[in-house]
Amino acid sequence: MTANTRPVAPGAARRSPAASVLLHVTLVAACAVSLFPVVWLVLTSLKPRDGWLSAELEIFNQPSLTNYARVLGETEFLTWLVNSVLAAGLTTVLGVFLASTTGYALSRHAFPGRRGIMWMLLITQMFPVAILIVPLYNLMAALGLLNQIPGLIIAYMTIAVPFCAWMMKSYFDSIPREIDQAGLIDGLTPFGAFWRVVLPLARPSLAVTAFYCFMTAWGEVAYATVFMSQEEKRTLAVGLQQFVGQHWSDWGLLTASAVLIAVPAAAVFLVVQRHLVAGLTSGATKS
Repeated sequence: MTANTRPVAPGAARRSPAASVLLHVTLVAACAVSLFPVVWLVLTSLKPRDGWLSAELEIFNQPSLTNYARVLGETEFLTWLVNSVLAAGLTTVLGVFLASTTGYALSRHAFPGRRGIMWMLLITQMFPVAILIVPLYNLMAALGLLNQIPGLIIAYMTIAVPFCAWMMKSYFDSIPREIDQAGLIDGLTPFGAFWRVVLPLARPSLAVTAFYCFMTAWGEVAYATVFMSQEEKRTLAVGLQQFVGQHWSDWGLLTASAVLIAVPAAAVFLVVQRHLVAGLTSGATKS
């Protein structure tokens, strides 16, 4: 065997040069198709004001940060950003806590009404958002939570927590109960065993839960549009609607805002991406 020859595993088929070239061409084409909308969005955001109205196809001509300056200086974008960060951040923290504790209780304890709670969490995911807007609006109005960030967070958790609780339960089912018992023998309380022993082992599922809760709140439009009517209480998804009129659309502001909005979502994804695959597969295959 020469130095440049790699050993082939028994039964492994060698890929022909033509198949290798076809595979790489397909992968490059798939990457190009995936990246094209993002690249086009960024390039459009860098065009000068009304540059996108030109009939000529110009990929990169006279780049300018004017659209970003307009978004940050002439609109309430920063106010919308703060509201969205508060809503998404608190939804993520509270959603992860409620989903993990609910999933752990359903996984480890047999109590009256357990099956009913599991069915309730499952059935709530079957209702579309449009059906839930009216009853939630009446509830928020009765509690005085309209145009309030806490009311919006409660609405978002009605979407995120049921699904995440089921996923967390599935992941906790894959962790041996002997680990909990070992913590109790060492003197921990039941909550201490959950918090200090079991929860650190569920980091992949926690990452998926956090990402799902964040994205649910970050890009949601329907609840935010109905519940947050005051200008200073609007989130990004609602605020951007001001850039679209009945007969016109300011694509410069829209694309610049979209790029700025994508930055926090990309940052959250980079933080949790190491655990996403493990968390999703465990939550999807266990029952």
